[in-house]
Amino acid sequence: MGMSAFYGPPKSDTDMIALIHHAVGSGVTFLDTSDIYGPHTNEILLGKLHRAVCSDPAPWFSDFGVDFEQALKGVVRQKVELATKFGISFADGKREVRGDPAYVRAACEASLKRLDIDCIDLYYQHCIDTRVPIEVTIGEIKKLVEEGKIQCIGLSEASASTIRRAHARHPITAVQLEWSLWSRDVEAEIVPTCRELGIGIVAYSPLG
Repeated sequence: MGMSAFYGPPKSDTDMIALIHHAVGSGVTFLDTSDIYGPHTNEILLGKLHRAVCSDPAPWFSDFGVDFEQALKGVVRQKVELATKFGISFADGKREVRGDPAYVRAACEASLKRLDIDCIDLYYQHCIDTRVPIEVTIGEIKKLVEEGKIQCIGLSEASASTIRRAHARHPITAVQLEWSLWSRDVEAEIVPTCRELGIGIVAYSPLG
C-alpha cells in the first residue's frame, strides 16, 4: 500500500480511509502493508481505519451483508485479511536488514500496536537477513504463531532454496515477489517451487 510513501507525497488520512472504505465495500478482501511504509505511518493509518470501523460499524455492515449486531461482534474485521511485513530497520537513520529473533519479536509487537489488532493474518519477512539462518528466523515467527499473534507466515524476495528451508521449519503460506511481463525470471525456479510446495504467490508490480 503506497498511500503513505513512495508514490508522491503522502495523502491525507481522511482521504485514504475513505478510499480503503470504498475498496472494501466494493469487494476487496486483502490489505497488504509493511512497517517500512512511511516508515510505520501506513500501519498507523490502518490502525485508525480499524478503530473507526469498530467504533462506528453502522456505515460498514450493509456493505458486507451482515446485520448490525454481527458487525459489533467483529464480523467486519473477519472479512478482510491483513498482511504486514518486518525485516528492514532504520535505526539511527541507517537501513539494515534484520532477521534475528529479538528483532522479529519486537517488530511484531510494534506492528500489532500500530495496527490496533491482536493477531496479524499474514506476517511476511520483507527481506532475507543472510547473516541469520532462515530456520532461526522462522523458528521465532513460529513461536509467535503458537502464541496467537500471527496466523500465517510469508516470505518476500526469497530464493527457491530459502523458501524450501523455511517451509521445512514451518509451513509458508505465501511468497511475495515481482512478477510481470517485464520481470519473469521468477518463473525459472521460484514459481515452480511454490507450486510444488503449495505456497501461494502474491505478485507486486504485476503491470510493470
